[in-house]
Amino acid sequence: MKKHIPNFITSLNLFSGCVASYLGFQGNYGWAFFFILLSAVFDFFDGFSARLLKAYSNIGKELDSLADVISFGMAPGAMVFSMLQHSELHMVLPLFGFIIPVFSALRLAKFNLDDRQTTSFLGLPVPANAIFWGGALYAYPEFFTEEPWVLCALVLLFCMLLVSEIPMFSLKIKGLAWRDNKTQYLYLLGCIVLLAIMQDRAFAPIIAWYIAFSVAMASVTAKREPKK
Repeated sequence: MKKHIPNFITSLNLFSGCVASYLGFQGNYGWAFFFILLSAVFDFFDGFSARLLKAYSNIGKELDSLADVISFGMAPGAMVFSMLQHSELHMVLPLFGFIIPVFSALRLAKFNLDDRQTTSFLGLPVPANAIFWGGALYAYPEFFTEEPWVLCALVLLFCMLLVSEIPMFSLKIKGLAWRDNKTQYLYLLGCIVLLAIMQDRAFAPIIAWYIAFSVAMASVTAKREPKK
């Protein structure tokens, strides 16, 4: 019985992502973002439960990626599609939103085949990308409606980040020691500051902070490495 628990939680991720996609197409950005966040919670706990119960399976790995394409690819893509429909630009422009699920699928396919990404990431993780879009369109709908070209430019930028080779740290904490988790603790401290200042409008800036901090830490690490 216990071997089915992680897959059940993954299925909840998928179901929540379907609801988020529907709400995104309806232009209900607040609730769509809520269900994206709920999917992220399920995405965390399916892996956590699999490790706790030692209930790993090949079908679980495949199901997780399929769920993530919907929850963190299709759902934000639906939100962007709906937002661009409200602009006064060409009627084809809303299809730009569907670039997000395409690149999210490419990112997940690369991740599944890349043994370099066991303790950290190369490129922006799809849940982080989805949280950026959910948070941005929830908090700043008027801006993106008035500036659709900025929205399209950000779509291209974040899609490139998804499949990039930029090193990005994982939030997994190893014990509680400062030395082993300095990067994670500094990042979380920044998140707390942003939440205190911006409250529910802080989610997109938190992901921007994650990207900027990852790039800065990667640059510091590269400078410390001896030249060959």
